[in-house]
Amino acid sequence: MAVSAFIKRLREIKPGTVIPKPEAHEDFVVKGWGKRANQEALVYLIPNHTNPSRPYQKGVALAEWAASYDYLMDEGEITREWFDRNLTRCSNEGGCNFTTIGGILCLLGVARYDQRGVYRKV
Repeated sequence: MAVSAFIKRLREIKPGTVIPKPEAHEDFVVKGWGKRANQEALVYLIPNHTNPSRPYQKGVALAEWAASYDYLMDEGEITREWFDRNLTRCSNEGGCNFTTIGGILCLLGVARYDQRGVYRKV
């Protein structure tokens, strides 16, 4: 599937969708589309243990999705090491962005969780 088709499928994910995360104890949930770093981004909600009624928000920009998908298709996997080295803004915002990317790739059927820090192409 071309990256444009992947982005189209990404845009079809409904708000309220739970993001599969291998080690999360609470749900991380898609909020919808918004802005991160002046770019269009898929925004998601993170549990706030101090004030559960006000979850935190994070987002992954379209360019980061495209880079992750392209690398997965070309190399057969994405790793935490690759993510930290190549998507530094996204990585610096928090490690949960890596598992969000991996979880969404799994949700869309293009990857599977292999082991901690590794998602493989299906």
